[in-house]
Amino acid sequence: MREFIYYSKNAVTSGNLIKDDLMKAGRMDIVCNVIISTFFTSNEMREDIKLHLIFDGPPNNPRHIVLESNKEMPISKKDVSGLIKRLLYKAKDEEGLIEIFPGGSIEKKSFEKLIKELDKEGKNVLLLDSKGDDIRNLNLKGSEVFIIGDHEGFPNEKKKFLNSIDKIKVGPKVLFASQVISIIHNEIDRNF
Repeated sequence: MREFIYYSKNAVTSGNLIKDDLMKAGRMDIVCNVIISTFFTSNEMREDIKLHLIFDGPPNNPRHIVLESNKEMPISKKDVSGLIKRLLYKAKDEEGLIEIFPGGSIEKKSFEKLIKELDKEGKNVLLLDSKGDDIRNLNLKGSEVFIIGDHEGFPNEKKKFLNSIDKIKVGPKVLFASQVISIIHNEIDRNF
């Protein structure tokens, strides 16, 4: 299973804060693009994909949203923000994933705790960083977990926490998070 973690320092953590202007909801527009790039190709939904979204914005941070591709997942390119809004409305203020719809769950969990749990499970967790090793020089297995930050990167305390994680890059330029995901998919698709 391919897994991605997208961290957003400012994404709102309450459904009633998501209005028509997604930029004002902590750049929820970027989150929507990340979701579309993670799950969709031109004419179908990818299979065997898991996306972890960590929202650290106001008022109920942190929120950990998990989206998993499956045939019942009610996701469409047109209403991604509505899906996120629905998840945030149903969130409880406690740990423990609550399934809101098939393939969509939410809980209160920090970025650091999620990374530690994935590491404890033996997952190969990789951080996207412009100073990392080129993805084309790696022997990817298709089961890695890729951490991607939002347009502002990671706050200093998160950077310190991430110091020990292997860093990779997808090319010579810094790209949008959604573009990075598309390139990662392409590199793995070429090998499997």
